[in-house]
Amino acid sequence: MKIGTLVSGVAGTAAVAVSALVMAPPASAAAPTTATVQVDCGDWGTGRATVTAEQRGGAPAVTFSTPVVWAHHSIPADSISTTATLSAAHGRTATLTGKANPAWTLLGQPFDSGVLTGTVTPGEAYRFTSITSTFGSLTIHCTAVSAQTPGPFVF
Repeated sequence: MKIGTLVSGVAGTAAVAVSALVMAPPASAAAPTTATVQVDCGDWGTGRATVTAEQRGGAPAVTFSTPVVWAHHSIPADSISTTATLSAAHGRTATLTGKANPAWTLLGQPFDSGVLTGTVTPGEAYRFTSITSTFGSLTIHCTAVSAQTPGPFVF
């Protein structure tokens, strides 16, 4: 085999491998991606909530949903201001915020915060602690009352 053929073959293989990596979808930079936690939402009651985690545009993102809090009347999309607090083992906290709720229109429809983003320390393990959402005079505040299952999020 000629050296020129060998070099072009190796270069071609490397180019194919690099292009496959470039075209591959980015992996979620959070693990686990979904967790559940028991929450106390004051007058709304207590129950199970689901928290999902992912990386969006380089920033950590979470979404909180629970049937404990449900719609009394229609609320338009992107109109509820929400702040979630996550805590780390070393006393650090992270605040993720957003105003990206989906339309909340059906009586009894469970609450969904939409995507909340913020800043965390990469590699640190964070647990959901609480969430506060506001729409006009309506305020929803839920606090975790159990450990997050399957465990903390690592971004």
